[in-house]
Amino acid sequence: MKPDKSLLSGSTTLLILSLLSGGDMYGYEMISQLEARSDHTFTLKEGTLYPILHGLENEKAVTSYEKEAPSGRKRKYYHITKKGLRLLDEKKAEWQVFSEKVNAIVTGTAGAMA
Repeated sequence: MKPDKSLLSGSTTLLILSLLSGGDMYGYEMISQLEARSDHTFTLKEGTLYPILHGLENEKAVTSYEKEAPSGRKRKYYHITKKGLRLLDEKKAEWQVFSEKVNAIVTGTAGAMA
């Protein structure tokens, strides 16, 4: 069963920065890697990915450059910056707190309600 898409929407920046922390990638490569690493649980459309990447570029969290592929086609690669790595650390910390609190409520281990 695939999770509701709304669950993915809040974590796309975290996922994209996590992918880029492993090395520079072009857009379609990020989409493919995200699908492969999540056993096809997460799928991103180009219309979702590129606006996020452009926003991250505006924030100076990623930079981009063109490079020619072996086929001769130029591809736009994205690179995570030091600022992007700091943002990734922040997003990971946010995710940790969020997932712990959701799990505590779902499993019934959250503090008793007054």
